Amino acid sequence: MKNLMLTIGTFFFKYRNQAFPLIIVALFIAAPPTTTVLGSAALKQWTDIVALLIVLAGLLLRATVIGYAYIKRGGLNKRVYAKDLVTEGMFGVCRNPLYVGNMLVYSGLFLFHGDPVVVIVGCLLFGFIYQCIIYAEEEFLADKFGDAYSAYCRDVPRWGLKLSAFSASTEGMAFNAKRVIAKDYSTMSSTLIALLATEFYRIAADSISDQELSYAIVLLALFVVVIALTGLVSSLKKLGVFDKMTAAH
Repeated sequence: MKNLMLTIGTFFFKYRNQAFPLIIVALFIAAPPTTTVLGSAALKQWTDIVALLIVLAGLLLRATVIGYAYIKRGGLNKRVYAKDLVTEGMFGVCRNPLYVGNMLVYSGLFLFHGDPVVVIVGCLLFGFIYQCIIYAEEEFLADKFGDAYSAYCRDVPRWGLKLSAFSASTEGMAFNAKRVIAKDYSTMSSTLIALLATEFYRIAADSISDQELSYAIVLLALFVVVIALTGLVSSLKKLGVFDKMTAAH
């Protein structure tokens, strides 16, 4: 079983940027977003608020990780790779804080969709995939860093957050908000687009009233704004604006 999970983890580590959106789209096509929870529209509104808070928590966790100590885990030639064993910043609180943040974002998005099958299957599937990716990374890190990594694993949880270690692990470090924007703007943008698309899908699945038509226009306008801001940040990044700002920080 562990070998199978390692194989799955290696595959999704390499192709997650392509596979994850396809999986989400497939799940959302399989069932339209719900408008009620247990027959109650009011309860659905509260569920949506909880879902958005979960998404926000995930984005804030990612921002905290990147703002204090950014670790490049994109791999080398799309293979699991790490130049150094990073244990400071949020990596002193959790061994996989970016993945925890991602799971919060995905879980919130599935809850926002609302269909019970989508919520359950989506959360379980992505949780399993990330566990497989983590196994693949752990095998590489254990081989490369040996006893140092073993000691790190004993002290820092894989999925949980050891918040009592936050102060010590970020001591002497400054939070870099500009780096968060430069490194994570695409994640923020794709998350907002996914939420807007889900909400638009929700109202478009039924006949649209005049009031809902106005709401749909607002959603489309927000979609355009997000795309425009994403393009602006991308252009500024290509011009090296964030590099200069970060260097001056």
